[in-house]
Amino acid sequence: MKTKYKDLTIWITGASSGIGQALAVAFAKRGARIILSGRDSDKLDAVKSSCKRANKHIVVPFDISDANQTKEAYATAKAQVGKIDWLINNAGISQRSLIMDTAEEVERQIMEIDYFAQTRLTRLALPDMIAQGGGKIVMVSSVAGLLGTQYRGAYGAAKAALHMWANSLRAELHDQGIEVATIFPGFIQTNISINALTGDGSAQGTMDEATNNGLTAAEFAKQVVRALTKGEEYIIVAGRKEKLATRVNRVSPPKLYKLIRESQVK
Repeated sequence: MKTKYKDLTIWITGASSGIGQALAVAFAKRGARIILSGRDSDKLDAVKSSCKRANKHIVVPFDISDANQTKEAYATAKAQVGKIDWLINNAGISQRSLIMDTAEEVERQIMEIDYFAQTRLTRLALPDMIAQGGGKIVMVSSVAGLLGTQYRGAYGAAKAALHMWANSLRAELHDQGIEVATIFPGFIQTNISINALTGDGSAQGTMDEATNNGLTAAEFAKQVVRALTKGEEYIIVAGRKEKLATRVNRVSPPKLYKLIRESQVK
């Protein structure tokens, strides 16, 4: 069945920049109404203005790591749009520090933002989605959630947890009209490495070479929209090397990890 985007309201978290912004612009171009969320209302307003039919979309700023703010944001969004058809859990933060150099509180911060915050908002949305006869939950995981690499121990763990939670959700609620898709981005040209947390919790502040050479956010969004339109549930959007690594991992994990150790991924 063809997806009729003009009839859809799509909530995108982490929409103030990067892949969230690119997804908002791409879905708005296809006629969907977008709820844009993030912490910076000025940046969200700017993204809204760049979306086609800007007056159709709404901005709901909040800190997704704050449970009370999340509940208030859901109530605000629901009051303004009536129903939410798709929820794209894109908010998150990355990591660039070795396990032995990372404080436990930093690992907990990463897990709180990249896992618990996403599942919390999803649980708020699900009862209304079920009551309205269905909906789509989209989790933005990472290729790092499929392949453990250096400098991303907690980040990869959180993204892997999100992937497994989504698998369980798909199995539990499929008969109630809930579709679940998981996206696994590879290196995408965004500020993810600049904002990534180091071992003491400070931001790295610099762009990784691999990130700088990755797919553009616009190309990422193009591939994601195409895959979600086709109803795909397991979507890897990455460069040739990352895709090859996921295939090698399925055939021979020991061979892959030998390659990862030798490559010194950063």
